[in-house]
Amino acid sequence: MLRRSLLGLIVPAAILLGAVPALAESRLALVIGQSAYKSVPALPNPANDARAMSQMLTDAGFAVTTASDLSQDEMRARISDFAGEVAAKGADTVALVFYAGHGLQIDGENYLVPVDVDPKREADIPIQAVRLNDILNTLTSVPSRMRIVLLDACRNNPFPELSKTAGHGLAIVDARIGAPGTFVSFSTSPGAEAEDGSGANSPYTTALLVSAKEPGIPIEDTFKRVRLAVNKATDGRQTPWDSSSLTDDFRFMAGTSASPAAAPTPAAAKRTVDEWKRELQGKSIEAANELIVVDGTDEAYEAFAAIFAGTPRGLQARDWLDRHRRMVAWNDAIVANTAAAYRSFLVLYPDSDLTATARKMIERLRYRPDPAPAAALSVPATNVALAAPTCPCNTAPPQQEQKAAAPVKKRADPDPPPRRAGKRPPRVVVEDDVVVVRRPPPAVIYEPVGPPIGIGIGIGGGGYRGHYGGGYHRGGY
Repeated sequence: MLRRSLLGLIVPAAILLGAVPALAESRLALVIGQSAYKSVPALPNPANDARAMSQMLTDAGFAVTTASDLSQDEMRARISDFAGEVAAKGADTVALVFYAGHGLQIDGENYLVPVDVDPKREADIPIQAVRLNDILNTLTSVPSRMRIVLLDACRNNPFPELSKTAGHGLAIVDARIGAPGTFVSFSTSPGAEAEDGSGANSPYTTALLVSAKEPGIPIEDTFKRVRLAVNKATDGRQTPWDSSSLTDDFRFMAGTSASPAAAPTPAAAKRTVDEWKRELQGKSIEAANELIVVDGTDEAYEAFAAIFAGTPRGLQARDWLDRHRRMVAWNDAIVANTAAAYRSFLVLYPDSDLTATARKMIERLRYRPDPAPAAALSVPATNVALAAPTCPCNTAPPQQEQKAAAPVKKRADPDPPPRRAGKRPPRVVVEDDVVVVRRPPPAVIYEPVGPPIGIGIGIGGGGYRGHYGGGYHRGGY
């Protein structure tokens, strides 16, 4: 009888628990809204966006810390405190940061803008703002199950002098080159600018508030719906973008979705342009637009732009595709960070909003030779014209050059006989766009008498570069 009574209590409780988020993990959120800028006009909606997002995340089971109108020092302190809270909760924690406000890209890096900035030149932004990479690196420095960063930060550049030379929008951020378990979402695509909105919230936050409340929707599908809703609300002018390295499932709200379309679907093979043309052929322009926005690949946009060429939607698709490819090429140049890489970008895009930055980066690197692997240069072994070196690090002393031409004599000592030295590849460098090949002198390698000695050189680079390049996945990367 007692067992039957307990069962009667447990079953209703289980039903009630199914209506709220499944909290197997700890959920912590930091929500920042930047509206009251001091040196530029205030933004009406970020403060509203932060309040609405705080309520939604609380309903989704997050312990939320909300902060508005932060200075640079306050922003850094809040991020540091938040990372400490995540560390205290343990490795099974989902850490989420939502930011609404101004954001800028300077020299390929993305910056979130505190309310107390007053830059006079581009060089002031890295000093006065908060680098997005620093936030990502801080979050990944503490053990957690998942990191979700949502950025409604792609509004127009509010600083007139900076907008003349800095690139539009934000640069690519590739979550896959950082720590696994990271999801980053932007309110619009790389290189584009988002709208603040005419209602109580921005178009991005408005769409996210609706999509995230639907029960049982995986996060990837949630943001597909956000992309589509924002694209429709702005008549195609704005399309959000995301990048993911998630290895676990996440849903804002637990439960069973009422819509079959919301169920997770297995990843499909990437379609070619021709396959997309066959898929879109005969469909209405709005139906076809929905398909490509949800898919988000270059192939889908290229097929749509070809089929609906000359229409407003077709022109928007072509603009999205051109800008997206330009931002991928820019990301490749930033990651390589060589003068040759920036010159290659300028060959492809000689007249864009990033031209001034590319030229500036070339100027900065003019005294540093571009690393060029020998295998990457089709240089014949003979008949190579050597140029006079301009970098002292590549210049061999005259005595060494003369010794190179002289035969190498074997040492007369009791050491074991030498092995036959293998041919070492010529040293290839690039100096002021001229290929220079320096052939090392023949060498004699002696067997070591004592135990082997190993010398290792490690080069480490931490964190995100703030740009996303390479492949893509469904509207993001």
